[in-house]
Amino acid sequence: MHDNANLPPPDPVSLRSAFWYWLKLGCVSFGGPAGQIAMMHAELVEKRRWISEQRFLHALNYCMLLPGPEATQLAIYIGWLLHRTRGALVAGLLFLLPSLLVLIVLSWLYMAYGHVAAIAGILYGIKPAVVAIVLAAAWRLGRRTLRSPALMAIAAAAFAAIAVLRLPFPLIVLAAALLGMAGGRWLPAHFQAGGTQHGGAARYGPALIDDDTPTPEHAQFKWPRLLGTAAVGLALAFLAWLGLALAGGADQPLAQMGVFFSKAALLTFGGAYAVLPYLVQGAAEHYHWITSAQMMDGLALGETTPGPLIMIVAFIGFVGGWSHAVLGGNLWLAGVCGALVASWFTFLPSFIFILAGAPLVEASRGNLRLSAPLSAISAAVVGVIASLALFFGRHVFWQANPLPHWDWLAIAIALAAGVALLKFQMGTIKLLLACAIFGLVLSYLP
Repeated sequence: MHDNANLPPPDPVSLRSAFWYWLKLGCVSFGGPAGQIAMMHAELVEKRRWISEQRFLHALNYCMLLPGPEATQLAIYIGWLLHRTRGALVAGLLFLLPSLLVLIVLSWLYMAYGHVAAIAGILYGIKPAVVAIVLAAAWRLGRRTLRSPALMAIAAAAFAAIAVLRLPFPLIVLAAALLGMAGGRWLPAHFQAGGTQHGGAARYGPALIDDDTPTPEHAQFKWPRLLGTAAVGLALAFLAWLGLALAGGADQPLAQMGVFFSKAALLTFGGAYAVLPYLVQGAAEHYHWITSAQMMDGLALGETTPGPLIMIVAFIGFVGGWSHAVLGGNLWLAGVCGALVASWFTFLPSFIFILAGAPLVEASRGNLRLSAPLSAISAAVVGVIASLALFFGRHVFWQANPLPHWDWLAIAIALAAGVALLKFQMGTIKLLLACAIFGLVLSYLP
């Protein structure tokens, strides 16, 4: 590593080069936020050296504190740092568009042909694998973050709070952050983060945006710029909602989706797994846009597409638009409108948070002390994800019709999937493909 210090700094990056990189990332970014952040680190810090390790981690710390998909926000942040607002829009949109387009196609196939025996069989094989994937996510995050008895206690309390007491997720995050702040002051040894994400301040040679590179002019913090950017973002959200309300009434599904997914966007601390219980409560139990069974299927489809897992909102929007026939007879167009509305209101806040807040973060480099609250929030998220596995497991393994019984075959598939994930480190896509083929074969057996 030490020889890398003698490397020449990389050449300036054109917006065109960045465009092709972000498009490629959008098409191959499987593996959830941890995998996506690791991909960006490998490419942007280690290989291309567009940004230094410390600047990358500083940006990541901010994105982890924000509600919303942190990998998407990190892409927007780095795009903004390199190429101003244009770069942020290019990075964010290209990170999201491939998964949105794929999910719209999959949602259409699901709604139009989901009752076909072959597709039902494929989904039967995939659903138990999804339960295993969620549990494996909790296990991996837990091993990395639960480094002390205090953090383990926070995880257990968060699990009980959401699974037994049904407390709202934002309250759990707030309580964890306050515990972390108190713990960081009085029990600092118990609240240290489990090392930096990517192995400390490793040096890969001089970077285009290095540790000591002065903050570019567009990234200088100015109050008028922050307030102006926030005002433009809020106006875009309000005008979009107003258009939907005027077109069909404030109480029809598309306008309701605008309000609901705006709230969901502000609650997605700790990634998509953590906010899924909120989406289930609202979309399935309150508004009835989608059933709990369809939600499981949507998560299975979301796991097979690139981009952020929270893109499952596009599936919820599509199913809601289709099943409520929001545009009259054209169900396909109704579904697409639902998917676009859900995506717009879910991801718009991520762009606003970065474009408005990132200059403040750049100004605070060197004195950002967030590790104890972040450690406590991460611990709480482990408990919440474990509760989500319990929720899905109940729906997949317990069959109420025609006679109440445990589905032992589904449990066996989930156990095999868990072993494949944790012991043999099998990739998510390979695992889902294997389970889909197994389910398909089962559907043809007598």
